[in-house]
Amino acid sequence: MKYKVIRKFKDLQDSNYIYNVGDTYPRKGKRPKKERIEELLSSNNKAGKSLIVEVEEGDK
Repeated sequence: MKYKVIRKFKDLQDSNYIYNVGDTYPRKGKRPKKERIEELLSSNNKAGKSLIVEVEEGDK
């Protein structure tokens, strides 16, 4: 699965790495747990909003 960032955020579980709108999540070399991805897809996170969306493999 690939994900695209829809709201800028600081990933508190990745050394405070800043993801900007349009970035691919996760960044190269990182493999977050399924629970973390689900948290970022939903509003069940510190920001209270969805931060990423799933994209098709061919989409950018």
